[in-house]
Amino acid sequence: MANTYNLFISHSWAYGDAYDKLIKLLDNRGYFTYKDFSVPKNDPIHTNGTDKQLYDAIYNKIQLCHSIIILAGVYSSYSKWINKEIYIAKKEFKTPKPIIAIEPWGAEKTSKVVKDSADIIVGWNTESVVNAIRSLS
Repeated sequence: MANTYNLFISHSWAYGDAYDKLIKLLDNRGYFTYKDFSVPKNDPIHTNGTDKQLYDAIYNKIQLCHSIIILAGVYSSYSKWINKEIYIAKKEFKTPKPIIAIEPWGAEKTSKVVKDSADIIVGWNTESVVNAIRSLS
């Protein structure tokens, strides 16, 4: 019986294509089961909620997860929510949640903030990502 890994995949909706590609990568991997606890794009908290409501929603999602995945593109350095997600993962729970940073395919520059917070940094490769999830979850 295979494990199901609960994942929070941090991403910017402005760069949703990278998120979509990661989901496709994970969905196409045989013998790997996961559940995505990310806050969905169509959640009204994104457009109608307060920062506190979004923080609480992210906290509630992360609390259920085995590990956090952050796409380490340069945009991450400029997102106020990436820093909050890292804080939640590392400081809000008795046992910190492991962070997996994924460097985008062919990226020359990546987020120092994300890489410094990560428990492991992997490239954009199915086996690297899946092995990191399995080893840290």
